[in-house]
Amino acid sequence: MLVAPLILTATLVATLGSVITARPARADSGTAASFWLAGSDGNVWAFGRAGSYGSAGSVPLASPIVDIAATRDNKGYWLVGADGGVMTYGDARFFGSTGALHLTRPIVGLTPTPDGAGYWLVASDGGVFSFGDAAFHGSTGALHLAQPIVGLTPSADGAGYWLVARDGGIFSFGDATFHGSTGALRLAQPIVSMAATPDGAGYWLMAADGGVFAFGTATYAGSLGGSPSPEPPERIVASHDGGGYWLVLQNGTSFGYGDASGAAPAQALMFNGATPGDRAVLFAFHQLGKPYIWGGNGPVGYDCSGLALASWTAAAGIRFARVANDQYHTAGEAIDYSNLVAGDLVFWGSSQTDWTSVYHTAMYVGGGRIVEATGDHVQLNSLGQWGQSDLMPHGDRP
Repeated sequence: MLVAPLILTATLVATLGSVITARPARADSGTAASFWLAGSDGNVWAFGRAGSYGSAGSVPLASPIVDIAATRDNKGYWLVGADGGVMTYGDARFFGSTGALHLTRPIVGLTPTPDGAGYWLVASDGGVFSFGDAAFHGSTGALHLAQPIVGLTPSADGAGYWLVARDGGIFSFGDATFHGSTGALRLAQPIVSMAATPDGAGYWLMAADGGVFAFGTATYAGSLGGSPSPEPPERIVASHDGGGYWLVLQNGTSFGYGDASGAAPAQALMFNGATPGDRAVLFAFHQLGKPYIWGGNGPVGYDCSGLALASWTAAAGIRFARVANDQYHTAGEAIDYSNLVAGDLVFWGSSQTDWTSVYHTAMYVGGGRIVEATGDHVQLNSLGQWGQSDLMPHGDRP
């Protein structure tokens, strides 16, 4: 069913007048989140309780990975390429793909059915491909769209779905009901994600700057629109009862609004080199498992400060001091822990008032997680793994 003209409901009008708001405290502040990060090369990195089930990082790919989706029990995930090739890990089951077809437009996402026994693939022209118990309810593949489709959101029973375009145009099929759109508005940033209320009587759209638009019974509770993060917002996730939502950045950091508290539920996210810090973290990810070597600068092995320096130098061409305490004292801008983003350096010392006491450095990833050279190898850990007593007062952004 094609969308009706834009309906400016009272909720939407209130939302449009409130998009620019102060950023709240991070929902994962003090709580390390669980999430997967996937790269376009097929590598997958698991954090916290999100299990590591494998990746396509060592497999030659016919096209880049464009989406990762977790199974209902978070014990597996699907990867999908731009050609619609589907790879399964853990308890994720293979139901079919478009990898052997000649597509007119690339695949942009994979969405599992509510029971996990099937999935839809959606292309940028709104073409929908159904596999397993995913039913086909319609598509925009034959329409001329003003903006490409960016995702598919199923109704609660899977008997319908919404397609959302970059301009916030909404196309509803099956039992998915149209409640409004931003398709007729001039948006400052494109729409990147959509979430429906549990009863399907409303939905939220999220823009690339974290701005939120609410329709139907979905309640506007705040946004990042007035204070966007350097990390791209990737997903809006409704709370269990629909009384709030989390905005989740591509590095796993989440911000809660309404009754959404604590870290967001485990999310499978695409992580791209959007910032120099992202690229430094991606370099460090590719060193995982290499041995800890005192004074090591790579590529065979690293110590803590050697990994930080090598990552920033290789990925962003940025150099700074070699030793951990000198890094804390001189390596860039001081950053409060509430504002850490991927690539920021964090430090531990025996005295929080004496920079010369710093004995360890790590690189922040997101969601309360770090990558570091410690013990006997490069590994992923929690920022709070050793408690708070030795954490220095701030991090540094090179």
